[in-house]
Amino acid sequence: MIEESGKRIGDGERRRLAEAVKAACIRAAVSGYEDAGVSGLCHDGALEYALDAIRMLDVEAVIDSLREG
Repeated sequence: MIEESGKRIGDGERRRLAEAVKAACIRAAVSGYEDAGVSGLCHDGALEYALDAIRMLDVEAVIDSLREG
């Protein structure tokens, strides 16, 4: 188990968190790639834009969304 601020996180919660982060990364990449394509960037530029979207992902917002949902 992992500890976050003194609280134990079980395997189910770790998996839920990992799946949420993975889904958020995919959404960010697809959205970034599409935005770049609309802006006229080439494939390589669009790919870099998509990767930047993942890099800028607000992981705390993903965690907060799990707490709310």
